[in-house]
Amino acid sequence: MELLCFLSWRVAPLLLLMPCSSKSINVRILNVEPVHVIPGTNLLLRAHIEASAQERLTVITWERETETGPTPNRVTLATCPGSSDSPCAGTKPNVQANMGDQGTTLEISEYEPSDGGDYIVTATLQDGNKTSARCIVREYEAVHHVSVSINVSHSVLVCAEAWGTEPNFSWLYNRMALTQTVGKVSQDGTTLRITQSPICGIFTCRVGNKLGSATATYTAVQCESQEDNSGTVAAVVCVLLLLTCGGLLGLLLWWHRRGGSSSRERLREHVDDNS
Repeated sequence: MELLCFLSWRVAPLLLLMPCSSKSINVRILNVEPVHVIPGTNLLLRAHIEASAQERLTVITWERETETGPTPNRVTLATCPGSSDSPCAGTKPNVQANMGDQGTTLEISEYEPSDGGDYIVTATLQDGNKTSARCIVREYEAVHHVSVSINVSHSVLVCAEAWGTEPNFSWLYNRMALTQTVGKVSQDGTTLRITQSPICGIFTCRVGNKLGSATATYTAVQCESQEDNSGTVAAVVCVLLLLTCGGLLGLLLWWHRRGGSSSRERLREHVDDNS
């Protein structure tokens, strides 16, 4: 009896130190959030589910929750069995879900702005434990209200846009591509540091995305006088060219007439000598 007690006291700590077979499950949505969807197109979300060999999935659930509001409203979009043997069931005609060996997908056709929100995929185990992953889905917005402002003290133009999705910024100078002699654009394209002096010309900021583009311009006041001067100089040059051409033409005519008169005088002298 004492030997059994001695062995139990020795074996018990060893059992506690032995590694247990842990039960774990990992769920993650593969889409990079936030996911922006153009209305009328299809939304496709992919989720990866990784479970240990000891665990058995019983059901996969796709849900959507309102992103804003005091009391988020959650609705079920589709449910799938724990295996790919049975099909998934969507709650609406435009909702389709699928279950694969390593994950699940959710597709919503003809996306509408009301379909935006916080999408949740939940994996439920046989013992009742649940693991979820979330992804924000929003409407893809067109570019709105482009504006250009200037920081005169730093010779910097700043382009801003209201709320368009994935805006791309680019600059034009006098409606042509911008060159390094005019200025340098920041990495995100929103700022133009003007390097030419004085600041002159029409600066245009163009902002676009998948749904179109919009522009805004800034016109430097100094350009008006410089344009007038350049026009005056061009007019003066044209007048000088016309005067020069006219003078050369007159000289040629005079030379031609003088040559004709000399010929007639020589002919008359020759006739007089013969008589």
